[in-house]
Amino acid sequence: MNASMASGGISRPPTSLNEQAIGAGSIIVDPAHPSGPAEQVRSQLTALIHGGVLPANAKLPTVRQLAGDLRLAAGTVAKAYKDLEAAGLVRTGRAAGTRVNPGQGLAEPALVEAQVFARAAQTAGLSLEEAQGLLAVGWDRTAS
Repeated sequence: MNASMASGGISRPPTSLNEQAIGAGSIIVDPAHPSGPAEQVRSQLTALIHGGVLPANAKLPTVRQLAGDLRLAAGTVAKAYKDLEAAGLVRTGRAAGTRVNPGQGLAEPALVEAQVFARAAQTAGLSLEEAQGLLAVGWDRTAS
């Protein structure tokens, strides 16, 4: 996800989200991105959940911890968590914290195909942003 850095975005420090499974810099908030920070956090966490990086029952950091890690307001992260909960991806319990709901990973064939596409895009020298644009074109063509 260093494409944001290449396009002038700001890379935030790695989060505490199951860091060994995710790796450093897995959530990047780009202040120049057209979607706001809460939407960027929500969409990246959604991708990590659907991709199986955050498996069922994985515990997300507290709102305050993630906000501090990303240098965002706590309300911004709280909105992202609330949206994830409304979508059924996570559940929040006072004692248990925020955890990933079971059954949220993508079907294996879709994930495998996504990895094949990612490798092909990297081999072609595309940035993440360029690969996402190419995927959007393909998406639009299959919807017709």
